[in-house]
Amino acid sequence: MVSDELRQFCERYEQLEAEKRETADQQKELLAELKARGFDPKIFKKIIAERKRDADDLAEEAAVLEIYRQALGMEILKNI
Repeated sequence: MVSDELRQFCERYEQLEAEKRETADQQKELLAELKARGFDPKIFKKIIAERKRDADDLAEEAAVLEIYRQALGMEILKNI
């Protein structure tokens, strides 16, 4: 009885692993298509990460980043 339950957990886990690999392959294909259409996958991934975050956190990070840039004489990036 216990071995059957353990086997079921193993099979469910293996199924999830297979689905995860399939999803990763689909994401790779999407990024390849994105790149083929002239978009930058690295920037795209950053945008996706930002969309997941809270607006206040993003604003705070941007403010601190600007302070650091100014301290390092990188004001040129300010208008970008």
